[in-house]
Amino acid sequence: MVVPSLKLQDLIEEIRGAKTQAQEREVIQKECAHIRASFRDGDPVHRHRQLAKLLYVHMLGYPAHFGQVLARNTSLLSLMKMECLKLIASSRFTDKRVGYLGAMLLLDERHDAHLLITNSIKNDLSQGIQPVQGLALCTLSTMGSAEMCRDLAPEVEKLLLQPSPYVRKKAILTAVHMIRKVPELSSVFLPPCAQLLHERHHGILLGTITLITELCERSPAALRHFRKVVPQLVHILRTLVTMGYSTEHSISGVSDPFLQVQILRLLRILGRNHEESSETMNDLLAQVATNTDTSRNAGNAVLFETVLTIMDIRSAAGLRVLAVNILGRFLLNSDRNIRYVALTSLLRLVQSDHSAVQRHRPTVVECLRETDASLSRRALELSLALVNSSNVRAMMQELQAFLESCPPDLRADCASGILLAAERFAPTKRWHIDTILHVLTTAGTHVRDDAVANLTQLIGGAQELHAYSVRRLYNALAEDISQQPLVQVAAWCIGEYGDLLLAGNCEEIEPLQVDEEEVLALLEKVLQSHMSLPATRGYALTALMKLSTRLCGDNNRIRQVVSIYGSCLDVELQQRAVEYDTLFRKYDHMRAAILEKMPLVERDGPQADEEAKESKEAAQLSEAAPVPTEPQASQLLDLLDLLDGASGDVQHPPHLDPSPGGALVHLLDLPCVPPPPAPIPDLKVFEREGVQLNLSFIRPPENPALLLITITATNFSEGDVTHFICQAAVPKSLQLQLQAPSGNTVPARGGLPITQLFRILNPNKAPLRLKLRLTYDHFHQSVQEIFEVNNLPVESWQ
Repeated sequence: MVVPSLKLQDLIEEIRGAKTQAQEREVIQKECAHIRASFRDGDPVHRHRQLAKLLYVHMLGYPAHFGQVLARNTSLLSLMKMECLKLIASSRFTDKRVGYLGAMLLLDERHDAHLLITNSIKNDLSQGIQPVQGLALCTLSTMGSAEMCRDLAPEVEKLLLQPSPYVRKKAILTAVHMIRKVPELSSVFLPPCAQLLHERHHGILLGTITLITELCERSPAALRHFRKVVPQLVHILRTLVTMGYSTEHSISGVSDPFLQVQILRLLRILGRNHEESSETMNDLLAQVATNTDTSRNAGNAVLFETVLTIMDIRSAAGLRVLAVNILGRFLLNSDRNIRYVALTSLLRLVQSDHSAVQRHRPTVVECLRETDASLSRRALELSLALVNSSNVRAMMQELQAFLESCPPDLRADCASGILLAAERFAPTKRWHIDTILHVLTTAGTHVRDDAVANLTQLIGGAQELHAYSVRRLYNALAEDISQQPLVQVAAWCIGEYGDLLLAGNCEEIEPLQVDEEEVLALLEKVLQSHMSLPATRGYALTALMKLSTRLCGDNNRIRQVVSIYGSCLDVELQQRAVEYDTLFRKYDHMRAAILEKMPLVERDGPQADEEAKESKEAAQLSEAAPVPTEPQASQLLDLLDLLDGASGDVQHPPHLDPSPGGALVHLLDLPCVPPPPAPIPDLKVFEREGVQLNLSFIRPPENPALLLITITATNFSEGDVTHFICQAAVPKSLQLQLQAPSGNTVPARGGLPITQLFRILNPNKAPLRLKLRLTYDHFHQSVQEIFEVNNLPVESWQ
């Protein structure tokens, strides 16, 4: 007796009723045998039922071992694709429904059956049967390729103005897919959109707004065209806010929030960089911002879109302050998602509306104590962005308190941010040194690699603070030798200024009597500690060697320690110890001169750059100031010097001949002014998913061998780029120095870019090649790109 084939509902019940996976496989295998027999017999009546069951089995994830029906080695997936095409071409609606469903699930734009399915969709669109037209439009909007969109765009355009709202709604959504696939089809769908805006049907109006948004984002001509309908959009949104659209589309008392959000997004695009459109929507945005209920999540969504629109258009100053205050209220919301959105938005606005965001600084600082890691990270980034010269002391206290209790994965970012902010806004050098010491003491293992060099440069340049610094560092080292950067700075400072430590004449801290034996014992403890890195031991050994010229006692203890490390396994430390031992034995008469205190080192960084800029401007002003006591002849010579540019090596003649001929001779004797060097063109070297990297070049006239390259990373995508790191390498004949970047997060939608300075020294004018490595997180994925830049402008190195 032959068991009849099951219906789809019966098959689903049996599979769900199986108690073990073996029973489930047995049910599927039996049913697949019936399906094979049905296809082999060519049963046209139940073909759609068999394909529906195969689709269900395929969705369950079972492999296609049983599809050898039409030919040997024909897989189940290939069989189902061919059966889908047959059912789509059928005249029965039940067949078409299952066929189109299978096409949406199984086919994509890489499939070879485009021509067959394109003809079937074209025929179904022109039939006039609404259910069939709906199936064809759904399939086209799901898997339509660029070629299919070009072929079927006229048919979809005709359906946009059909009487049936059901067909028009699906045709609009299909048009959206076509614009995304083929942006040049924008001109086809421009004319019907203006008429569709007058529709009262909710689905049609929402789809039309979405279609216009896609057109404006992809076509400048469409953007100019639809700026004329801004008053109509404002009227629609005002009606939604005041009178509502329909009760069935209201959510939690908010009238149709989905339509409101979509209209606000479109207004944001139309008002961007356009004064007239922005003025038209200003009053409406203020009305939406003040009248929207924020007790429900739907109202918060509308309010957030309103804030984004206000900040993206050319809105009034009062309206922008209102938007920032709304985000400030979001920070007090109990929902963590809303607080995260508020912090992210304020971070984007902190550069353009700094004073308005500053009003919410206490609330932002409170968010540092959030238990959620993502919230505290955003609060940290915003807090660092809010630091300026007027609040640096208060903000540093809050950030240092957060550093002591923050999660380990935030310590590196927090420590680096504190160090950069302190370097930029430090009120005094002593405060700057204290801040860095606190960071090194609290989170020394998490600081950047250049923190040690920066602090040693800072201490070396502050001669009046040498005694204070060495005593502070000695006390910190005596308490803890586990923080390696702190130990390295302390060892360097003790080696340089050990005599001041022993003198004990620092008035700024409590007096502390330290003898030579204690200092040497502490450095030996660092050398012998298992926590000390090889670099740290190198600092300690060098400190001991320098103390041999600064201490008054016998140097035998230092010589013994140095000789012990002459057989160290670490090659660098061994070489250093052997050289120091040789200095003791053979060149002892030169030891004091060789181990003198380090000279002052020119500091790099934001503060040093600003000081250099100010001194340069002052010098230019002093050079440009007139001296009224000079005689008329000298004034004429100064005027002639202006023709010679900024050259300072031109000798003035001893006198000026008063005759016209003499003046002409001196004028002709003036050297020609060389033309200024042409600017080096910028270069775009990287672009991926909206993330761009551009290079700009400067060659200082006073040092032609030096090239300054500014790396600018911008982000025009919809998601933030985080943990951005740019590393570079050059050929061995060149010297490269990487400055610290301005940050590690590039906000989305063209937010504040990240900049980083490269200093390349090329004395031989060798051809310049640059190898870059970018690492960052984008859309919750880690990205790493390594590439070489060989097309740098010739002007950058010749």
